[in-house]
Amino acid sequence: MDFEIKDLTQYKHIHLIGIGGISMSAIAETLHNWNHTVTGSDLNQSAITDTLISHGIQVTIGHDLENAKKADLIIYSAAIHADDPEFQIAKQNSIPLVTRGKFVGYLTKLYSQSICVAGTHGKTTTTSMISICFLNAQKDPSIQVGAILKNINGNYHIGNSEYFILESCEYQGNFLNFFPNTEIILNIDNDHLDYYKTFDNVIKAFQDFAQILEPDGLLVTNGDDCNCLALKDIVKSKFISYGIKNETADFVAKNIMFDKNGFAQFDVYQAGEFFYHFDLSVTGKHNILNALACIATCHYYGIDAKTIFDSLKSFTGAERRLEYKGCFQEVCVFDDYGHHPTEILATAEAIKNKTYRESWVVYQPHTYSRTAALLDDFAKALSHFDHIILVDIYAAREQNTIGITSQALADKMLELGKKADYIKSFEDVVCYLKENTKPDDLVLTLGAGTVTEIGPMLVK
Repeated sequence: MDFEIKDLTQYKHIHLIGIGGISMSAIAETLHNWNHTVTGSDLNQSAITDTLISHGIQVTIGHDLENAKKADLIIYSAAIHADDPEFQIAKQNSIPLVTRGKFVGYLTKLYSQSICVAGTHGKTTTTSMISICFLNAQKDPSIQVGAILKNINGNYHIGNSEYFILESCEYQGNFLNFFPNTEIILNIDNDHLDYYKTFDNVIKAFQDFAQILEPDGLLVTNGDDCNCLALKDIVKSKFISYGIKNETADFVAKNIMFDKNGFAQFDVYQAGEFFYHFDLSVTGKHNILNALACIATCHYYGIDAKTIFDSLKSFTGAERRLEYKGCFQEVCVFDDYGHHPTEILATAEAIKNKTYRESWVVYQPHTYSRTAALLDDFAKALSHFDHIILVDIYAAREQNTIGITSQALADKMLELGKKADYIKSFEDVVCYLKENTKPDDLVLTLGAGTVTEIGPMLVK
């Protein structure tokens, strides 16, 4: 159904269904900046929709049939189905429809250097790191990132250069619509099985993505991930690897140490020769790999090591990436977006480098299909915390046709000898934590849904 855009200037009024999404809002802001009339709708009011309205973009909470009918082009997110009333209006009135992924693909054609950051985990952080380096190097890139980045005071930046730095999601094969000059593939893991069904299909999608690159393009990838490293044999582009374990990679981190905050310090070697020493202001070994991806990419684009060092040192994390929310009763509260077993395990390992008495995680599973498919892995990953609280599964785009519940995850954990408490309401979670935590404990809210609301409730 996707319409093929040839010339964006012919579409004066562009309407976005699902405008409150992190990527859709960035598209709306970009189009507004380019002087298109931009309208949109979303089922939920949020800080993002409030910001769009404050910038002069007309946003309707609920359905907006009038603007849909008057639009020259309609962009819709993956969450929108064919029975959506605005979608139906577009079909009835022969208004061109294009998915978010296809439209972003069109945007990548407009820049001679589109830099696409992909991978199952770490996309937002690595996109943010690279973006800050390019900004500090005065390259004035355009940026679209999947979270609020303090350095740009939002999730997008409209630059005036040939560079477009873009977080590139694999869900529903969205990144296969893009036309990158450089790809960064951070890792390949078994996620989005509601769409891909098997891990082999996930691997095949990343292989197809890598093969989009032209011979003069660049692939930067994780030399510690065997599926990433195997991409070297199927691409015609330039290839740069990085790693910690794989000492044959082009960029390798050595002499790793962590301070009391869990921030890493390490030396980077390029082709066996000392390159530079780096200090991070984000926690966890996984962020060393993200930083290596950034270092390799930025070095290729001619950014000097000192600028990369200063940029990485200044980066304190994107929103909801082990983000410090405050304290209550001498208990520190953090919030993280992790919603896959690999991400949960990486976060558990990251906080172990911090100083605290005991850890408490409040986890909200994300989607029924993911919870059911990876139930054992979720139980094992969560068992690395001292205390576990589970709240109801966040449905996102799904209906619970499987019959899976958070209690099933609690039962699975009990089989592993680890107790998890299922608590239904957020208010009861807050009361439970206030009654049971002790000074110097650490509380982490974890998940891609509404669990992020609990941190501010505790701190209040």
